[in-house]
Amino acid sequence: MSDTDAAASRAIAAAAHEAAFPDGRPGRFLTAAAVAALGRELSLPLRQVEIAALERGVCPLRYARNLHAFSLAEQARLLASCAAMVGLGGLGGGLLENLVRAGVGVVRAADGDVFEETNCNRQLLSDGAALGRQKAIVAAARAAAVNPSVEFTAWPRFLDAAGMAALLDGADVAVDALGGLVDRPALAAAARARGIPLVTGAVAGYTVIVATVAPGAASPVELLAGGGGTAAEDVLGCPSPGVMAAAALMGAEVVRLLAGRAPALAGKALVADLETMRFDTVTF
Repeated sequence: MSDTDAAASRAIAAAAHEAAFPDGRPGRFLTAAAVAALGRELSLPLRQVEIAALERGVCPLRYARNLHAFSLAEQARLLASCAAMVGLGGLGGGLLENLVRAGVGVVRAADGDVFEETNCNRQLLSDGAALGRQKAIVAAARAAAVNPSVEFTAWPRFLDAAGMAALLDGADVAVDALGGLVDRPALAAAARARGIPLVTGAVAGYTVIVATVAPGAASPVELLAGGGGTAAEDVLGCPSPGVMAAAALMGAEVVRLLAGRAPALAGKALVADLETMRFDTVTF
C-alpha cells in the first residue's frame, strides 16, 4: 500500500461512524459533511473519496438505502462509471434525477433547448423559475444540488452525428432521452460505433416503450424512424405518468448496466400501457 493509500485509509477510518444498515446489520458510514472534509484533506474529488471509502467497506450515508439492492462493490462501480445522455426534457430530467441519486459518478448530457410553459405538465426540471432558461444549465444546477459527488457535464446545444459521437466518447452506456424519431438513428449509430449499449425509451400518451440495444443490434425506435410522419407523442400527448414511468424504467436499466449486471431488456422491448396497466415484453 502506498503512503497516499495508507493516509486515505486512516482518514476514512477516522471519519467513519458506526450505524446500522436498513436491515439492522452494523456498518460504517460517512456523512456528506465527512466526505466534503475528506475531499479537502486528501485533495481528491468527492467522487474519488466515496469510491475509496466503499473499497474500504465504508458506505457514504447517502447511498445507505441503495443497499442491499447493490453491494458496496457495485456502488463503487457506479461511481466509477460514465453515462452519456441526449435529451434533458421529460425523459431526460427524470433519468438525470435517478442516475444522480443512484450515484452514477460521471454524467454527460446534451440538450440545446430551453424550457417553455408547455413543458411544465411533465418535465421534472421545468418550473416557473426555469422558463426561458437552457435545459442543460438547469440540469447542471439540479445535479450539483442533489449529489455534489457526481461529475455532471452539460452540453447546452443540439448535436449532429459528429456531436453525438463526441458525447459518447469514453462513456460506458448511451442513453436516448430524445423526443420524436428524427435524431434517434444518429444516436443509435454513434453507440454502435463506440461499441456500447444504448438504453432507449419513448412515450405516446399512456403507452411506454423501453429497450436496451446491445452493440451492433438494431434499435426498435430506429426501425420505426424510417416511417416518417408525425411523432406519436404529438398525436396522443405526453401526460406526466407515462413520461415519469418511462424515465424510471430506463433509469433502472442504465443503473443495472453500470453496476456490471446483465441487461434485462437486451434484444427486447418492454411495452407498458398505463391506462389498462398492462405490461408486455416484445422480442425483436
